Amino acid sequence: MPGSSFGESSGDDNGRISNFKLNESTFLASLMPKKEIAADRFVESHPHFDGRGVLIAIFDSGVDPAAAGLQVTSDGKPKILDVLDCTGSGDVDTSKVVKADADGCICGASGASLVVNSSWKNPSGEWRVGYKLVYELFTDTLTSRLKKERKKKWDEKNQEEIAKAVKHLDEFDQKHTKVEDANLKRAREDLQSRIDILRKQAESYDDKGPIIDAVVWHDGEVWRVALDTQSLEDDPDCGKLANSVPLTNYRIERKFGVFSKLDACSFVVNVYDEGNILSIVTDCSPHGTHVAGIATAFHPKEPLLNGVAPGAQLISCKIGDARLGSMETGTGLTRALIAAVEHKCDLINMSYGEATLLPDYGRFVDLVNEVVNKHRLIFVSSAGNSGPALNTVGAPGGTTSSIIGVGAYVSPAMAAGAHCVVEAPSEGLEYTWSSRGPTADGDLGVCISAPGGAVAPVPTWTLQRRMLMNGTSMASPSACGGIALLLSAMKAEGFPVSPYSVRKALENTAVPVGGLPEDKLTTGHGLMQIDKAHEYIQKSRDVPCVWYQIKINQSGKSIPTSRGIYLRERSACQQCTEWTVQVEPKFHEDASKLEELVPFEECIELHSSEKAVVRAPEYLLLTHNGRSFNIIVDPTSLSDGLHYFELSGVDCKAPWRGPLFRIPVTITKPMAVVSRPPVVSFSRMPFQPGHIERRYIEVPLGASWVEATIQTSGFDTTRRFFVDAVQICPLQRPQKWESVVTFSSPAAKSFAFPVVGGQTMELAIAQFWSSGIGSHESTIVEFEVVFHGININKEEVVLDGSEAPSRIDAEALLASEKLAPAALLNKIRIPYRPIDSKLCTLATNRDKLPSGKQILAMTLTYKFKLEDAAEVKPQIPLLNNRVYDTKFESQFYMISDTNKRIYAMGDVYPNFSKLPKGEYNLQLYLRHDNVQYLEKLKQLVLFIERNLEEKDVIRLSFFSQPDGPVMGNGTFKTSVLVPGKKESIYLGPPSKDKLPKNSTQGSLLLGAISYGKLSLSHQEEGKNPLKNPVSYPLSYIVPPNKLDDDKGKGSSSTGTRTVSERLEEEVRDAKIKVLSSLKQDSDEECSEWKKLLVSLKSEYPKYTPLLAKILEGLLSQSNIEDKIHHDEEVIDSANEVVDSIDTEELAKFLSLKSDPEDEEAEKNKKKMEITRDQLAEALYQKGLALADIESLEGKEASSLASSKDLENTRDQSQPESGVQPDLFEENFKELKKWVDVKSSKYGTLLVLRERRSGRLGTALKALNDIIQDDGEPPKKKLYELKLSLLDEIGWSHLATYERQWMHVRFPTSLPLF
Repeated sequence: MPGSSFGESSGDDNGRISNFKLNESTFLASLMPKKEIAADRFVESHPHFDGRGVLIAIFDSGVDPAAAGLQVTSDGKPKILDVLDCTGSGDVDTSKVVKADADGCICGASGASLVVNSSWKNPSGEWRVGYKLVYELFTDTLTSRLKKERKKKWDEKNQEEIAKAVKHLDEFDQKHTKVEDANLKRAREDLQSRIDILRKQAESYDDKGPIIDAVVWHDGEVWRVALDTQSLEDDPDCGKLANSVPLTNYRIERKFGVFSKLDACSFVVNVYDEGNILSIVTDCSPHGTHVAGIATAFHPKEPLLNGVAPGAQLISCKIGDARLGSMETGTGLTRALIAAVEHKCDLINMSYGEATLLPDYGRFVDLVNEVVNKHRLIFVSSAGNSGPALNTVGAPGGTTSSIIGVGAYVSPAMAAGAHCVVEAPSEGLEYTWSSRGPTADGDLGVCISAPGGAVAPVPTWTLQRRMLMNGTSMASPSACGGIALLLSAMKAEGFPVSPYSVRKALENTAVPVGGLPEDKLTTGHGLMQIDKAHEYIQKSRDVPCVWYQIKINQSGKSIPTSRGIYLRERSACQQCTEWTVQVEPKFHEDASKLEELVPFEECIELHSSEKAVVRAPEYLLLTHNGRSFNIIVDPTSLSDGLHYFELSGVDCKAPWRGPLFRIPVTITKPMAVVSRPPVVSFSRMPFQPGHIERRYIEVPLGASWVEATIQTSGFDTTRRFFVDAVQICPLQRPQKWESVVTFSSPAAKSFAFPVVGGQTMELAIAQFWSSGIGSHESTIVEFEVVFHGININKEEVVLDGSEAPSRIDAEALLASEKLAPAALLNKIRIPYRPIDSKLCTLATNRDKLPSGKQILAMTLTYKFKLEDAAEVKPQIPLLNNRVYDTKFESQFYMISDTNKRIYAMGDVYPNFSKLPKGEYNLQLYLRHDNVQYLEKLKQLVLFIERNLEEKDVIRLSFFSQPDGPVMGNGTFKTSVLVPGKKESIYLGPPSKDKLPKNSTQGSLLLGAISYGKLSLSHQEEGKNPLKNPVSYPLSYIVPPNKLDDDKGKGSSSTGTRTVSERLEEEVRDAKIKVLSSLKQDSDEECSEWKKLLVSLKSEYPKYTPLLAKILEGLLSQSNIEDKIHHDEEVIDSANEVVDSIDTEELAKFLSLKSDPEDEEAEKNKKKMEITRDQLAEALYQKGLALADIESLEGKEASSLASSKDLENTRDQSQPESGVQPDLFEENFKELKKWVDVKSSKYGTLLVLRERRSGRLGTALKALNDIIQDDGEPPKKKLYELKLSLLDEIGWSHLATYERQWMHVRFPTSLPLF
């Protein structure tokens, strides 16, 4: 084949090679294959047609502008014209505006003090600030490398501190041989605590990464951006904001930065929305840079390593979202298309894709069609890497009519050079994993093939210049680069550029790979040839630019409409069928009606590749309005297996043009399984590297799973096999089971997988293309398939929440089967409606469609609460699991706690995330340009799905009688089903006492049910339905909770009080309630609050609940100007609470045990417990206020507070003198009498006590215990206290670590979508 004559070799017309051998130049050339598609010959003949004048949009994971070969084109122009993050994953909120002080300092968004460079122009004086956790911008690979390097340095510092702490303890022990004094014991405990903390911190170290501050300003002409990256640098003088080189939007100056030498990661910036949004653009994997290098890299000193079109320019449109690893999002895809049109790109390459349930359908496909048909962009995309089975092409590349889908080809030179195989294959072939057609609606799937592997440039952060990658991801840019050569020639020669004419030239000049008609399903029309395509375009200069749209319906049926004919099921292969074909010529939107549409008329001769099977009229007169005709397909005489035919339309007046349109006809005639038991064997199949055997079997009705065995023999070196089984069901993604099996020696391996009865199954067995190369022995394969099945009357069992069981009818249609049912419920799904919805128009140009429509966004907010830590996953049945085959544009969710900490993010494929106990917000972000669609989703139901812990998983029982669940008899275990005889069993509902706690009415318990197990499984196996070969969905609707028997019972205590007493109490409590409800945001409100409290205190002077509420009100005040005065008020208020309580009586009562049966005693006990809590709270708040005054005033605290019962406050300079009473210590000892001062509620006071005594290690240990035991969301005050203790001890490495975590635990706001 073209490109298979590298090195010293001789070949024949079929591309076979003998005595293949590489030399240095051919080896280097094989690393970046171009000869295979004749790109090297074309550029050699036309040096100026090397992509010059062509602009390519790379829709991928992002392109590194610092990567080798991506700086300039072959004619000296900038290679990369723009670098965009279309996903928003690098967006930073820079809406906060600050001013610089006299010293040129500003407060960064992270809280850091930053110095701006005095030479920076900023006429407005406004600096916009934001910050970013830098790991959010890095790939997992880079983050992992940085974490290792940072951990090593952190460990060194930690070990230094541990050594110091051990030394101090050792010195203490040598000085104090006997430690009997209480103070000495506490001092030693403090030293030991320091060692323990440092060691424990090393074990729990979790690096969340440095924080970078971003500053944005307008210099009078453009927006400028500077980053402070000091936290990334070892040298404190490096990375300072003032030393950074300001950048602007990449397309203006085409400059990029590097975060630090440690990461070597390049970045660019773009500013949107009048400075309110900063986009920091990095790549989310090396994939995009590699793709860009294949298409366009230029190495002036290493021309053999040039990309296919070194003269082409590109823009990078990052569609892979770093928040999701590198998964594409609807937002990224839409913005990328907008950018491609705005930049007037000629080509788009997209090496991304997913499986789809509907081909040529969806929002993205609609936008692509507009871009191709109206704006004349040529869209090239990978077909997918899911082969070798048929029907594995992915969306959008392999399923969309307006996109050129590319398969992956490997030549002998690529195998020998790039892949370094021992012995090159004799001829080129498609990679084993390259996806195959047809699509579900019969279209070919793969358009053309191109080299699917290369050693190409990668980002600088990988610490290498280039690497080998293979996949259809590499084939697509190879084809795209080849098309860029064509466009370069067309533009230079003055030919009009049209996606229609270019595609036709590629298809009609490609060289077939393989000699069988059905090979087209693998390779498309063949290996593209640039020189021949160029000749075809030159010859077609005066031919109209037309795309021939094909719509096919089976005669008499209006739906479904397809693009090809695909007869897959046995019933369709046993009779003739008639089909109506509609051919509609489609012109570009700007075509002239009078000059192009009206004169269009073509005489078409129809050619069938096999008239005995596909019969059609001989001629067709085609005008602009299209024409329909009927064809007959007769598969009755065909043998079992795969058959491929084509009906093509050729211009009678210009047959050199080749087929103008093709109608693919794919027939997979399955073999029937007639033996009972149903067994199919394929004997002695010989395999060589790259060989594929396909078998088509009609799965017998009643079969639900397969047990298969593969036996290999006759080989020496290791063999690797792909085994795929595929079935096609309407409106579903192809049901595919796959396995990769490696045999180091002849052996047998068994598999089991589910199947759908009555549907054709393709069994594809392939020896990997490079497996066994160098060994000339064939691998002999024996493959046996045994069908099993238990037919049931309901595939999904729903238990309605009642006590009634669900009856299930089971029968074996094929052979005797053991009925061994198993069922469990292991998830709970709770429905939620949004508590808030906000609809807005997106302001930036990146969200304005080429049609002029502005995209709208709706944010829905949901609230949910977890009583315990759990793994949860949000589910949106309307939107989930569809990327391309959906009419909605995009979705994205974030789960955050009450501190705004993000715990999970996701889009169409939500994942389970581990969340601690607490309350959460989930924000769901939806985008579309049609407001009516979004309005319909304002009350969108969302489910929170939670995995039950193993101890809470409910295993259900089966019964042979309908009353079994209640009576407890008739339990069903197993039986043997005999063909022709049905058997019924009952599935009992779960016991109500086994339902998960807090499962609300309307929630769903989810799980699985199975009926059979593997024939060779052990007795204990098969009890978990999810581990059986086939299981079905099971759900249980949670009923209303049972009524509380005690609910509504009246209390007898009210009878002991008179009406007037009760009225007086109600009035008093109402007044206190009013006091509690008053706000104190302004001076006027504070004055009103004080007036009321004075009045109430005079009316109820010693009423503890009132005094406790007054203390609570004081503590809730904000905007406090005189902190010391406020602390004194708190102390006074706390003293009033304490003085109102008879502590002796309280202690006496709490020491007595009450009778639980005595309602009055229980009520008094509860009242006393409340009083104790009020006393403890007062003592606690008093202690905090005393400590705060000491902290604020130091030695002067006693003199300032003397008038407020503080004259004896401890002098910190004489903590152990004992001359003056220590009010803090006295208060602490009093609190200790009533509560556990180590608890999370009161422990802060213990920490402050230890700190006052200079025992910082003990204080920090106590604080860590409080934080650990506190089950609620983290409290910022506790962590701020921890930071101050770390600073005081002098552990700078731990303080830095905790400050980074503060931005994770307590972000100032939620991130942007």
